[in-house]
Amino acid sequence: MLEEPMICPACGNTLSPWNAGSVVVDVCQGGCGGIWFDLFEMRKVDEQEEREGRTLLHIVANPAIRVDARRKRPCPRCDGVYMMRRFFSRKKHVEIDECGNCGGIWLDPGELEKIRRECRPASGRDRDAEESIVRVVYRYISEVRYGGVM
Repeated sequence: MLEEPMICPACGNTLSPWNAGSVVVDVCQGGCGGIWFDLFEMRKVDEQEEREGRTLLHIVANPAIRVDARRKRPCPRCDGVYMMRRFFSRKKHVEIDECGNCGGIWLDPGELEKIRRECRPASGRDRDAEESIVRVVYRYISEVRYGGVM
């Protein structure tokens, strides 16, 4: 039995399979340009050093298609389920749509690129600053917990 094609939750276009290395995702090629990731697929392409994700940055979108970002979006995988909109991380730079039923994630055009920038490895200077902060917090907690005895 043939599986029914998935429909884009943003513009209603038919989603097409897209091979990104070891991951096959569903994209709205020629429609709004969004990307559907099944559970755990996005982990394989969300960081800048992951080559497989680079091809997903070049999906052709139709500039005539306008998407209402405020509209609730149906999950393209689960019948009758609407996705939740949430921030990708605590940095609150990128909002994504996630299905609470199957765990799939919908990204609008440009969101994967923002996520990949957000997930880039910290530079040496950033890493040093983060380590300093951790040391200060650890020292503070130790002093409070053990009365200054370390």
